[in-house]
Amino acid sequence: MSKPPLLEMRGICKRFPGVVALDNVCLTVSEGEVLSLCGENGAGKSTLMKILGGVYQPEEGELLVDGKPVKIENVTDSMALGIGFIHQELNVLENLDIAANVFLGREPLVSPFKLIDRKKIHADTIPLLKRVGLDVPTHKRLGELPIAQQQMVEIAKALSLNARILIMDEPTSSLTLTETDKLLELIAGLRKQGVSIIYISHRLGEVDRCSDRVEVLRDGKNAGGLTRAEISHDSIVSKMVGREIKSVYTPSGATVTAGFLKVRNARSSRFPKQQVSFDAARGEILGFAGLVGAGRSEIVKAMCGLDEHGCAEVSLGNESLVIRKAGDAIGHGIFLVPENRREEGLVTAMSVRENITLPDLPTYASAGLIRKNRETKVANEQIAALRVKTPHAETLVRNLSGGNQQKVVIGKWLAMGPKVLILDEPTRGIDVGAKAEIYKLMRELAANGAVILMISSDMEEVLHVSDRVAVMHEGRITGVLDRGDCNEKNVMQLAVGRPVAAAKSA
Repeated sequence: MSKPPLLEMRGICKRFPGVVALDNVCLTVSEGEVLSLCGENGAGKSTLMKILGGVYQPEEGELLVDGKPVKIENVTDSMALGIGFIHQELNVLENLDIAANVFLGREPLVSPFKLIDRKKIHADTIPLLKRVGLDVPTHKRLGELPIAQQQMVEIAKALSLNARILIMDEPTSSLTLTETDKLLELIAGLRKQGVSIIYISHRLGEVDRCSDRVEVLRDGKNAGGLTRAEISHDSIVSKMVGREIKSVYTPSGATVTAGFLKVRNARSSRFPKQQVSFDAARGEILGFAGLVGAGRSEIVKAMCGLDEHGCAEVSLGNESLVIRKAGDAIGHGIFLVPENRREEGLVTAMSVRENITLPDLPTYASAGLIRKNRETKVANEQIAALRVKTPHAETLVRNLSGGNQQKVVIGKWLAMGPKVLILDEPTRGIDVGAKAEIYKLMRELAANGAVILMISSDMEEVLHVSDRVAVMHEGRITGVLDRGDCNEKNVMQLAVGRPVAAAKSA
Protein backbone atom coordinates (compact mmCIF):
# COMPACT_ATOMS: atom_id res chain seq x y z
CA MET A 1 0.00 0.00 0.00
CA SER A 2 1.48 3.34 -1.10
CA LYS A 3 2.02 6.14 1.37
CA PRO A 4 -0.70 8.84 1.20
CA PRO A 5 0.25 12.44 0.32
CA LEU A 6 1.32 14.59 3.23
CA LEU A 7 -1.47 17.05 2.42
CA GLU A 8 -4.68 16.78 0.42
CA MET A 9 -7.27 19.47 -0.19
CA ARG A 10 -10.38 18.03 -1.85
CA GLY A 11 -13.28 19.93 -3.44
CA ILE A 12 -12.59 23.18 -1.62
CA CYS A 13 -15.22 25.87 -2.14
CA LYS A 14 -15.16 29.38 -0.71
CA ARG A 15 -17.56 32.25 -1.39
CA PHE A 16 -17.56 35.90 -0.48
CA PRO A 17 -20.41 38.36 -1.12
CA GLY A 18 -20.74 38.56 -4.89
CA VAL A 19 -17.68 36.38 -5.54
CA VAL A 20 -16.98 32.66 -5.82
CA ALA A 21 -13.33 32.67 -4.76
CA LEU A 22 -12.78 28.89 -4.94
CA ASP A 23 -14.86 26.39 -6.86
CA ASN A 24 -14.14 22.69 -6.19
CA VAL A 25 -10.37 23.17 -5.93
CA CYS A 26 -8.12 20.18 -5.25
CA LEU A 27 -4.45 20.18 -4.22
CA THR A 28 -1.98 17.53 -3.06
CA VAL A 29 1.53 17.88 -1.63
CA SER A 30 3.88 14.98 -0.92
CA GLU A 31 6.55 14.84 1.75
CA GLY A 32 9.76 16.60 0.68
CA GLU A 33 8.13 18.09 -2.44
CA VAL A 34 8.31 21.64 -3.79
CA LEU A 35 4.91 22.44 -5.30
CA SER A 36 4.58 25.83 -7.00
CA LEU A 37 1.11 27.36 -6.99
CA CYS A 38 0.63 29.71 -9.93
CA GLY A 39 -2.20 31.81 -11.30
CA GLU A 40 -3.23 35.32 -12.17
CA ASN A 41 -4.06 37.79 -9.40
CA GLY A 42 -7.56 36.95 -8.21
CA ALA A 43 -7.23 33.30 -9.27
CA GLY A 44 -7.73 32.11 -5.68
CA LYS A 45 -4.17 31.28 -4.56
CA SER A 46 -4.19 33.45 -1.43
CA THR A 47 -7.69 32.33 -0.43
CA LEU A 48 -6.69 28.67 -0.75
CA MET A 49 -3.59 29.22 1.39
CA LYS A 50 -5.57 31.16 4.00
CA ILE A 51 -7.84 28.14 4.33
CA LEU A 52 -4.77 25.99 4.89
CA GLY A 53 -3.49 28.55 7.40
CA GLY A 54 -6.73 28.63 9.37
CA VAL A 55 -7.67 32.22 8.46
CA TYR A 56 -10.70 31.15 6.40
CA GLN A 57 -12.89 28.07 6.61
CA PRO A 58 -14.30 26.52 3.42
CA GLU A 59 -18.04 26.13 2.81
CA GLU A 60 -17.41 22.76 1.15
CA GLY A 61 -14.56 20.29 0.83
CA GLU A 62 -12.19 18.48 3.16
CA LEU A 63 -8.54 18.58 4.23
CA LEU A 64 -6.40 15.54 4.96
CA VAL A 65 -2.96 15.32 6.55
CA ASP A 66 -1.17 11.97 6.28
CA GLY A 67 -4.39 10.58 4.81
CA LYS A 68 -6.50 11.52 7.85
CA PRO A 69 -9.27 14.17 7.76
CA VAL A 70 -8.47 17.29 9.79
CA LYS A 71 -10.27 20.49 10.79
CA ILE A 72 -8.32 23.76 10.62
CA GLU A 73 -10.52 26.27 12.42
CA ASN A 74 -7.82 28.80 13.32
CA VAL A 75 -4.13 29.62 12.98
CA THR A 76 -3.28 27.57 16.08
CA ASP A 77 -4.78 24.44 14.49
CA SER A 78 -2.70 25.03 11.36
CA MET A 79 0.53 25.46 13.32
CA ALA A 80 -0.21 22.32 15.36
CA LEU A 81 -0.40 20.34 12.09
CA GLY A 82 3.07 21.56 11.12
CA ILE A 83 2.02 24.22 8.61
CA GLY A 84 4.16 27.39 8.52
CA PHE A 85 3.48 30.57 6.54
CA ILE A 86 6.23 32.86 5.20
CA HIS A 87 4.38 35.98 4.09
CA GLN A 88 5.47 38.43 1.42
CA GLU A 89 5.25 41.15 4.07
CA LEU A 90 7.33 39.71 6.91
CA ASN A 91 5.67 39.15 10.28
CA VAL A 92 8.59 40.20 12.49
CA LEU A 93 9.37 42.75 15.21
CA GLU A 94 12.45 44.73 14.25
CA ASN A 95 13.01 46.13 17.76
CA LEU A 96 13.54 42.65 19.25
CA ASP A 97 16.58 40.44 18.81
CA ILE A 98 16.65 37.35 16.62
CA ALA A 99 16.00 34.80 19.38
CA ALA A 100 13.08 36.81 20.74
CA ASN A 101 11.50 36.85 17.26
CA VAL A 102 11.96 33.11 16.75
CA PHE A 103 10.21 32.23 20.04
CA LEU A 104 7.78 35.16 20.18
CA GLY A 105 4.65 34.12 22.06
CA ARG A 106 6.17 30.73 23.00
CA GLU A 107 8.91 31.84 25.37
CA PRO A 108 10.04 29.21 27.92
CA LEU A 109 9.59 30.50 31.47
CA VAL A 110 11.67 30.04 34.60
CA SER A 111 9.85 29.41 37.90
CA PRO A 112 8.83 30.68 40.37
CA PHE A 113 8.52 34.22 38.94
CA LYS A 114 7.60 33.17 35.37
CA LEU A 115 10.55 35.01 33.86
CA ILE A 116 11.58 34.35 30.28
CA ASP A 117 14.44 31.87 30.06
CA ARG A 118 16.61 34.03 27.78
CA LYS A 119 19.53 31.63 27.95
CA LYS A 120 17.41 28.76 26.63
CA ILE A 121 15.82 30.65 23.73
CA HIS A 122 19.24 31.82 22.51
CA ALA A 123 20.66 28.31 22.83
CA ASP A 124 17.68 26.82 20.97
CA THR A 125 17.87 29.47 18.22
CA ILE A 126 21.48 28.69 17.25
CA PRO A 127 20.80 25.29 15.58
CA LEU A 128 17.73 26.74 13.83
CA LEU A 129 19.82 29.52 12.28
CA LYS A 130 22.42 26.97 11.27
CA ARG A 131 19.70 24.93 9.58
CA VAL A 132 18.75 27.90 7.37
CA GLY A 133 22.38 28.84 6.73
CA LEU A 134 22.35 32.10 8.72
CA ASP A 135 25.55 32.88 10.63
CA VAL A 136 24.70 35.88 12.84
CA PRO A 137 24.60 36.38 16.63
CA THR A 138 21.23 35.54 18.15
CA HIS A 139 21.40 38.72 20.28
CA LYS A 140 21.47 40.94 17.18
CA ARG A 141 18.46 43.21 16.81
CA LEU A 142 16.36 42.10 13.85
CA GLY A 143 16.07 45.62 12.42
CA GLU A 144 19.84 45.60 11.83
CA LEU A 145 19.54 42.73 9.36
CA PRO A 146 18.81 43.11 5.63
CA ILE A 147 15.43 41.91 4.40
CA ALA A 148 16.86 38.63 3.07
CA GLN A 149 18.25 37.68 6.50
CA GLN A 150 15.03 38.76 8.24
CA GLN A 151 13.27 36.31 5.94
CA MET A 152 15.67 33.55 7.01
CA VAL A 153 14.78 34.30 10.63
CA GLU A 154 11.09 33.96 9.72
CA ILE A 155 11.82 30.55 8.17
CA ALA A 156 13.79 29.53 11.29
CA LYS A 157 10.77 30.50 13.38
CA ALA A 158 8.55 28.23 11.28
CA LEU A 159 11.04 25.38 11.64
CA SER A 160 11.06 25.88 15.43
CA LEU A 161 7.39 24.90 15.28
CA ASN A 162 8.38 21.62 13.62
CA ALA A 163 6.85 22.79 10.36
CA ARG A 164 6.39 19.99 7.83
CA ILE A 165 4.84 22.26 5.21
CA LEU A 166 6.15 25.75 4.49
CA ILE A 167 3.98 28.11 2.43
CA MET A 168 6.13 30.80 0.81
CA ASP A 169 4.16 33.70 -0.67
CA GLU A 170 6.23 35.81 -3.12
CA PRO A 171 9.35 35.25 -0.97
CA THR A 172 11.78 36.91 -3.40
CA SER A 173 9.81 40.08 -4.21
CA SER A 174 12.17 42.28 -2.15
CA LEU A 175 15.39 40.29 -2.68
CA THR A 176 18.37 40.91 -4.92
CA LEU A 177 19.46 38.30 -7.48
CA THR A 178 22.18 37.00 -5.13
CA GLU A 179 19.77 36.79 -2.19
CA THR A 180 17.23 35.00 -4.39
CA ASP A 181 19.85 32.39 -5.33
CA LYS A 182 20.58 31.79 -1.64
CA LEU A 183 16.88 31.36 -0.85
CA LEU A 184 16.44 28.84 -3.66
CA GLU A 185 19.46 26.93 -2.34
CA LEU A 186 17.83 26.91 1.12
CA ILE A 187 14.60 25.57 -0.38
CA ALA A 188 16.54 22.74 -2.01
CA GLY A 189 18.19 21.98 1.35
CA LEU A 190 14.88 21.94 3.24
CA ARG A 191 13.44 19.65 0.59
CA LYS A 192 16.24 17.16 1.25
CA GLN A 193 15.39 17.34 4.97
CA GLY A 194 11.85 16.21 4.15
CA VAL A 195 10.15 19.62 4.47
CA SER A 196 7.45 20.26 1.86
CA ILE A 197 7.23 23.69 0.24
CA ILE A 198 4.24 25.37 -1.37
CA TYR A 199 5.89 28.12 -3.42
CA ILE A 200 3.83 31.05 -4.73
CA SER A 201 5.57 33.36 -7.18
CA HIS A 202 4.92 35.29 -10.36
CA ARG A 203 8.61 35.01 -11.27
CA LEU A 204 8.34 32.01 -13.52
CA GLY A 205 12.09 31.56 -13.86
CA GLU A 206 12.25 30.78 -10.13
CA VAL A 207 9.29 28.43 -10.43
CA ASP A 208 11.12 26.54 -13.16
CA ARG A 209 14.31 26.33 -11.06
CA CYS A 210 12.89 25.05 -7.78
CA SER A 211 9.67 23.12 -8.49
CA ASP A 212 8.97 19.41 -8.54
CA ARG A 213 5.42 20.15 -9.76
CA VAL A 214 3.27 23.15 -10.65
CA GLU A 215 -0.45 23.50 -9.97
CA VAL A 216 -2.25 26.35 -11.74
CA LEU A 217 -5.46 28.07 -10.65
CA ARG A 218 -7.61 30.19 -12.96
CA ASP A 219 -10.77 32.02 -11.89
CA GLY A 220 -11.01 30.01 -8.66
CA LYS A 221 -10.71 26.62 -10.33
CA ASN A 222 -7.96 24.11 -11.09
CA ALA A 223 -6.56 24.93 -14.53
CA GLY A 224 -4.21 21.94 -14.61
CA GLY A 225 -0.91 20.67 -13.27
CA LEU A 226 2.57 20.25 -14.71
CA THR A 227 5.16 17.61 -13.89
CA ARG A 228 8.84 18.45 -13.57
CA ALA A 229 9.43 17.49 -17.22
CA GLU A 230 6.51 19.66 -18.42
CA ILE A 231 7.45 22.85 -16.58
CA SER A 232 8.39 25.77 -18.83
CA HIS A 233 7.60 29.47 -19.02
CA ASP A 234 5.21 29.01 -21.94
CA SER A 235 3.39 26.01 -20.45
CA ILE A 236 2.76 27.82 -17.15
CA VAL A 237 1.57 30.99 -18.89
CA SER A 238 -0.74 29.02 -21.16
CA LYS A 239 -2.51 27.45 -18.19
CA MET A 240 -2.53 30.66 -16.15
CA VAL A 241 -4.12 33.01 -18.64
CA GLY A 242 -5.64 30.71 -21.24
CA ARG A 243 -4.22 32.91 -23.96
CA GLU A 244 -0.90 33.73 -25.60
CA ILE A 245 1.15 36.54 -24.04
CA LYS A 246 3.15 38.23 -26.77
CA SER A 247 6.50 39.96 -26.42
CA VAL A 248 5.89 42.98 -24.22
CA TYR A 249 8.13 45.53 -25.96
CA THR A 250 6.32 47.64 -28.50
CA PRO A 251 8.32 50.34 -30.29
CA SER A 252 7.00 53.80 -29.53
CA GLY A 253 4.57 55.08 -32.12
CA ALA A 254 4.27 58.42 -30.40
CA THR A 255 5.58 61.78 -31.52
CA VAL A 256 8.50 62.10 -29.14
CA THR A 257 9.28 65.52 -27.67
CA ALA A 258 12.83 65.22 -26.37
CA GLY A 259 13.66 66.88 -23.06
CA PHE A 260 10.03 67.68 -22.19
CA LEU A 261 10.73 66.72 -18.55
CA LYS A 262 13.97 68.08 -17.12
CA VAL A 263 15.21 67.22 -13.65
CA ARG A 264 18.32 69.00 -12.45
CA ASN A 265 20.43 68.75 -9.29
CA ALA A 266 18.09 66.35 -7.53
CA ARG A 267 19.30 65.25 -4.10
CA SER A 268 17.78 62.80 -1.65
CA SER A 269 18.21 62.58 2.10
CA ARG A 270 19.75 59.14 1.63
CA PHE A 271 22.49 60.38 -0.74
CA PRO A 272 22.74 64.10 0.13
CA LYS A 273 26.15 64.52 -1.52
CA GLN A 274 25.05 63.11 -4.89
CA GLN A 275 23.28 65.28 -7.45
CA VAL A 276 21.19 63.64 -10.16
CA SER A 277 20.09 65.24 -13.43
CA PHE A 278 18.21 63.69 -16.35
CA ASP A 279 15.83 64.42 -19.20
CA ALA A 280 12.81 62.42 -20.33
CA ALA A 281 10.78 62.81 -23.49
CA ARG A 282 7.05 63.03 -24.03
CA GLY A 283 6.02 59.77 -25.61
CA GLU A 284 8.78 57.58 -24.15
CA ILE A 285 9.15 55.11 -21.32
CA LEU A 286 12.38 55.86 -19.45
CA GLY A 287 13.37 52.91 -17.28
CA PHE A 288 15.44 53.27 -14.12
CA ALA A 289 17.57 50.24 -13.29
CA GLY A 290 20.10 49.50 -10.57
CA LEU A 291 20.69 47.25 -7.60
CA VAL A 292 18.45 47.46 -4.53
CA GLY A 293 19.50 50.53 -2.53
CA ALA A 294 20.93 52.42 -5.51
CA GLY A 295 18.73 55.43 -4.77
CA ARG A 296 16.16 55.25 -7.57
CA SER A 297 13.04 55.54 -5.41
CA GLU A 298 14.64 58.28 -3.34
CA ILE A 299 15.28 60.50 -6.37
CA VAL A 300 11.71 60.36 -7.68
CA LYS A 301 10.38 61.05 -4.19
CA ALA A 302 12.66 64.10 -4.01
CA MET A 303 11.33 65.41 -7.34
CA CYS A 304 7.73 64.84 -6.14
CA GLY A 305 8.18 66.72 -2.86
CA LEU A 306 8.02 63.57 -0.75
CA ASP A 307 11.52 63.84 0.74
CA GLU A 308 11.53 66.46 3.49
CA HIS A 309 15.29 66.94 3.21
CA GLY A 310 15.56 66.36 -0.54
CA CYS A 311 15.31 68.81 -3.40
CA ALA A 312 15.15 68.98 -7.20
CA GLU A 313 14.78 71.53 -9.99
CA VAL A 314 11.96 70.30 -12.24
CA SER A 315 10.59 71.73 -15.47
CA LEU A 316 7.92 70.60 -17.92
CA GLY A 317 8.27 72.01 -21.43
CA ASN A 318 9.56 75.52 -20.89
CA GLU A 319 7.93 75.95 -17.49
CA SER A 320 10.00 75.75 -14.30
CA LEU A 321 8.01 74.21 -11.46
CA VAL A 322 8.08 74.87 -7.75
CA ILE A 323 7.57 71.56 -5.93
CA ARG A 324 7.89 71.67 -2.16
CA LYS A 325 5.29 69.05 -1.26
CA ALA A 326 3.34 66.22 -2.87
CA GLY A 327 0.35 68.47 -3.57
CA ASP A 328 2.54 70.70 -5.72
CA ALA A 329 3.59 67.78 -7.91
CA ILE A 330 0.00 66.58 -8.23
CA GLY A 331 -1.10 70.07 -9.19
CA HIS A 332 1.38 70.03 -12.08
CA GLY A 333 0.23 66.61 -13.30
CA ILE A 334 3.20 64.65 -11.91
CA PHE A 335 1.91 61.48 -10.28
CA LEU A 336 3.74 58.70 -8.43
CA VAL A 337 2.60 55.08 -8.16
CA PRO A 338 4.71 54.07 -5.12
CA GLU A 339 6.57 50.83 -4.53
CA ASN A 340 4.61 50.02 -1.37
CA ARG A 341 1.07 50.27 -2.70
CA ARG A 342 -0.68 49.13 0.49
CA GLU A 343 0.99 51.65 2.81
CA GLU A 344 1.63 54.57 0.46
CA GLY A 345 -0.79 54.22 -2.45
CA LEU A 346 -4.10 53.09 -0.99
CA VAL A 347 -6.48 53.47 1.91
CA THR A 348 -7.35 49.79 2.18
CA ALA A 349 -10.32 50.33 4.50
CA MET A 350 -12.00 52.43 1.82
CA SER A 351 -13.79 51.29 -1.32
CA VAL A 352 -12.50 51.16 -4.88
CA ARG A 353 -14.63 54.21 -5.69
CA GLU A 354 -13.28 56.23 -2.77
CA ASN A 355 -9.65 55.37 -3.57
CA ILE A 356 -9.95 56.27 -7.25
CA THR A 357 -11.49 59.69 -6.54
CA LEU A 358 -9.57 60.55 -3.36
CA PRO A 359 -6.79 62.73 -4.90
CA ASP A 360 -9.27 64.92 -6.79
CA LEU A 361 -12.30 65.31 -4.50
CA PRO A 362 -13.14 68.94 -5.48
CA THR A 363 -13.94 67.68 -9.00
CA TYR A 364 -16.69 65.48 -7.57
CA ALA A 365 -18.14 68.11 -5.22
CA SER A 366 -21.01 70.51 -5.60
CA ALA A 367 -21.81 73.13 -2.97
CA GLY A 368 -19.17 71.54 -0.77
CA LEU A 369 -20.73 68.07 -0.88
CA ILE A 370 -19.26 65.03 -2.61
CA ARG A 371 -21.59 63.71 -5.30
CA LYS A 372 -21.38 59.92 -5.10
CA ASN A 373 -22.94 59.43 -8.54
CA ARG A 374 -20.10 61.42 -10.13
CA GLU A 375 -17.53 59.35 -8.23
CA THR A 376 -19.22 56.09 -9.22
CA LYS A 377 -19.26 57.02 -12.91
CA VAL A 378 -15.51 57.72 -13.01
CA ALA A 379 -14.68 54.71 -10.82
CA ASN A 380 -16.65 52.39 -13.11
CA GLU A 381 -14.87 53.84 -16.14
CA GLN A 382 -11.47 53.04 -14.59
CA ILE A 383 -12.61 49.58 -13.46
CA ALA A 384 -13.64 48.80 -17.04
CA ALA A 385 -10.56 50.38 -18.66
CA LEU A 386 -8.11 48.57 -16.38
CA ARG A 387 -10.09 45.33 -16.13
CA VAL A 388 -10.12 45.49 -12.33
CA LYS A 389 -11.54 42.25 -10.95
CA THR A 390 -14.03 43.47 -8.36
CA PRO A 391 -17.75 42.78 -7.81
CA HIS A 392 -18.45 46.53 -7.89
CA ALA A 393 -17.01 49.94 -7.10
CA GLU A 394 -18.06 49.72 -3.44
CA THR A 395 -15.84 46.71 -2.69
CA LEU A 396 -13.21 47.47 -0.04
CA VAL A 397 -9.75 47.65 -1.59
CA ARG A 398 -8.31 45.36 1.08
CA ASN A 399 -10.47 42.54 -0.34
CA LEU A 400 -8.85 42.76 -3.80
CA SER A 401 -5.82 40.79 -4.95
CA GLY A 402 -2.45 42.53 -5.15
CA GLY A 403 -2.62 43.00 -8.90
CA ASN A 404 -6.07 44.54 -8.74
CA GLN A 405 -4.99 46.83 -5.91
CA GLN A 406 -2.18 48.03 -8.15
CA LYS A 407 -4.66 48.76 -10.92
CA VAL A 408 -6.70 50.88 -8.50
CA VAL A 409 -3.59 52.90 -7.61
CA ILE A 410 -2.92 53.50 -11.32
CA GLY A 411 -6.59 54.18 -11.99
CA LYS A 412 -6.83 57.07 -9.54
CA TRP A 413 -4.06 58.90 -11.42
CA LEU A 414 -5.36 58.02 -14.88
CA ALA A 415 -8.65 59.68 -13.97
CA MET A 416 -6.70 62.94 -13.56
CA GLY A 417 -4.84 62.86 -16.89
CA PRO A 418 -1.13 62.58 -15.99
CA LYS A 419 1.56 64.61 -17.73
CA VAL A 420 4.26 62.58 -15.97
CA LEU A 421 3.49 59.16 -14.49
CA ILE A 422 6.17 57.57 -12.30
CA LEU A 423 5.74 53.87 -11.60
CA ASP A 424 7.96 52.40 -8.87
CA GLU A 425 8.10 48.59 -9.20
CA PRO A 426 4.76 48.64 -11.06
CA THR A 427 4.38 44.86 -11.40
CA ARG A 428 5.90 43.54 -8.17
CA GLY A 429 3.80 40.60 -7.03
CA ILE A 430 1.63 40.76 -10.16
CA ASP A 431 0.91 37.88 -12.51
CA VAL A 432 2.08 37.69 -16.10
CA GLY A 433 -1.33 38.48 -17.57
CA ALA A 434 -1.81 41.62 -15.46
CA LYS A 435 1.78 42.64 -16.25
CA ALA A 436 1.03 42.61 -19.97
CA GLU A 437 -2.04 44.79 -19.36
CA ILE A 438 -0.02 47.33 -17.34
CA TYR A 439 2.73 47.41 -19.98
CA LYS A 440 0.13 48.05 -22.67
CA LEU A 441 -1.37 50.83 -20.58
CA MET A 442 2.04 52.46 -20.09
CA ARG A 443 2.62 52.40 -23.83
CA GLU A 444 -0.80 53.90 -24.54
CA LEU A 445 -0.18 56.71 -22.05
CA ALA A 446 3.18 57.44 -23.68
CA ALA A 447 1.56 57.42 -27.12
CA ASN A 448 -0.93 60.03 -25.86
CA GLY A 449 1.91 62.35 -24.85
CA ALA A 450 2.69 61.45 -21.24
CA VAL A 451 6.18 61.01 -19.84
CA ILE A 452 6.54 57.57 -18.24
CA LEU A 453 9.29 56.90 -15.69
CA MET A 454 9.50 53.25 -14.60
CA ILE A 455 11.65 52.01 -11.74
CA SER A 456 12.09 48.24 -11.75
CA SER A 457 14.38 45.63 -10.21
CA ASP A 458 13.15 43.06 -12.74
CA MET A 459 15.83 42.93 -15.43
CA GLU A 460 13.52 41.35 -17.99
CA GLU A 461 10.96 44.08 -17.41
CA VAL A 462 13.51 46.87 -17.76
CA LEU A 463 14.89 45.48 -21.01
CA HIS A 464 11.54 44.63 -22.61
CA VAL A 465 9.53 47.72 -21.71
CA SER A 466 11.88 50.73 -21.75
CA ASP A 467 12.72 52.96 -24.69
CA ARG A 468 15.83 54.10 -22.80
CA VAL A 469 17.34 52.96 -19.51
CA ALA A 470 19.01 55.16 -16.88
CA VAL A 471 21.14 53.07 -14.52
CA MET A 472 21.94 54.17 -10.96
CA HIS A 473 24.70 53.18 -8.55
CA GLU A 474 25.09 54.55 -5.02
CA GLY A 475 22.89 57.57 -5.55
CA ARG A 476 24.09 58.67 -8.99
CA ILE A 477 23.25 57.89 -12.61
CA THR A 478 26.21 56.00 -14.07
CA GLY A 479 24.88 56.06 -17.63
CA VAL A 480 21.86 56.12 -19.93
CA LEU A 481 21.42 53.40 -22.56
CA ASP A 482 19.55 53.89 -25.83
CA ARG A 483 17.20 51.11 -26.93
CA GLY A 484 19.76 49.42 -29.16
CA ASP A 485 22.31 49.22 -26.33
CA CYS A 486 19.91 47.88 -23.70
CA ASN A 487 21.13 44.43 -22.70
CA GLU A 488 21.73 42.67 -19.40
CA LYS A 489 25.52 42.97 -19.57
CA ASN A 490 25.49 46.75 -20.09
CA VAL A 491 22.89 47.33 -17.38
CA MET A 492 24.74 45.21 -14.83
CA GLN A 493 28.08 46.87 -15.59
CA LEU A 494 26.58 50.29 -14.94
CA ALA A 495 24.68 49.00 -11.89
CA VAL A 496 27.95 48.09 -10.16
CA GLY A 497 29.55 51.41 -11.10
CA ARG A 498 31.62 50.32 -14.07
CA PRO A 499 31.70 52.35 -17.29
CA VAL A 500 30.13 51.14 -20.54
CA ALA A 501 31.24 52.58 -23.87
CA ALA A 502 27.68 52.63 -25.26
CA ALA A 503 26.28 54.56 -22.27
CA LYS A 504 25.58 58.26 -22.48
CA SER A 505 25.80 60.76 -19.68
CA ALA A 506 22.56 61.66 -17.94
